[in-house]
Amino acid sequence: MAFEINGSHIVAIVIASGISAWMYTGGVVIGGQPPEGGSIPINEREAKRASDLFRVRTVHVKPESWQDELVVHGQTKATAVIPVRAQVGGILLQRLVNKGEKVSKNQVVCKVDVGSRAAQLARVQAQFTKAEADHTANLKLVKKGIVSRNMLNTMKASLDAAKAEIAEAKLKLERSDIQANAGGIVQDPIAEVGDMLSVGSVCITLVQSDPVKFAGQISERDIDKVRIGAVADIELISGKKISGKVRYISPSADNKTRTFLTEIEIPNKNHEIRDGLTARANIKLAEIEAYRVSPSWITLSDDGTIGVRTVDKNSIVRFVSIEIVSQKKDAFWVHGLKPGSRIISLGQEFVVDGEKVEAVPETKKTAGMVQ
Repeated sequence: MAFEINGSHIVAIVIASGISAWMYTGGVVIGGQPPEGGSIPINEREAKRASDLFRVRTVHVKPESWQDELVVHGQTKATAVIPVRAQVGGILLQRLVNKGEKVSKNQVVCKVDVGSRAAQLARVQAQFTKAEADHTANLKLVKKGIVSRNMLNTMKASLDAAKAEIAEAKLKLERSDIQANAGGIVQDPIAEVGDMLSVGSVCITLVQSDPVKFAGQISERDIDKVRIGAVADIELISGKKISGKVRYISPSADNKTRTFLTEIEIPNKNHEIRDGLTARANIKLAEIEAYRVSPSWITLSDDGTIGVRTVDKNSIVRFVSIEIVSQKKDAFWVHGLKPGSRIISLGQEFVVDGEKVEAVPETKKTAGMVQ
């Protein structure tokens, strides 16, 4: 059967020929108007594209004065917890203060039964009177030669001993009234009326909370960054924020945790900050010069070194290793750059060290655009 060519076959052949011719020339007509000078072949366009420099966005950076903070977790502590103890034994007759009351130094806070101490004072006073009379009488006899000088010296010693016993008896009697050895606020443990107190028993306990302290542990890696007198911002678990200064850094590390106890002094005139509250301190460290860079600019070299890619004055890409000194949510602070460095902010992953590029300074309008 002979093959017949009809009209549809002819149309198909014409269309196929046209497409082939178009693909060969690479010409593109947009809006019905060909480009001036005719179309550019595909191979020429690819050659031209290969010769064009890769475009990257760059940012000029300069060193800035920057102050880092060290975050320390801990708790508040009273400056001191002082027990007020009995110095003589006896039954507690009166406790003159209650828990929560403020006490001044040398204020009488408890009264102990005097017991036999008053009688003891009367007895030694009588002994002193007798010894004084004997000494006076024998002094006259010595002058007359009736009594020896040695006998008079013995009586003088007895007189002095009686005088010392009077002073001791008076002191014991005075100590029946227990005085606060420091100022503070009364808290447990405290004795109750009727308790039998021995020498050294606690009558009341005083807490000193002005100033109050923040106590926390700092790792051995960070301890050299902190200095006595450094300012710190403290936030209590309640959300209250206060400021203080570093007053103590332990000279030795804890054997188990290898951390150093650090204390921050906080003014607390109204005693609003209580002992034992969970808190967090942000200690201000010394100001240094560093470069602020975006985390997106940072890349790795072939050997895994952290750094950024920069463009030198000859438009050549250079990898610069950096040291990250602090990491924040929106930026890193680093060392290792030079003033005026042009960091590649976009396109750094598509170029290599030593490649020549076309550097386009980043502006607010071009920031984030990739070409």
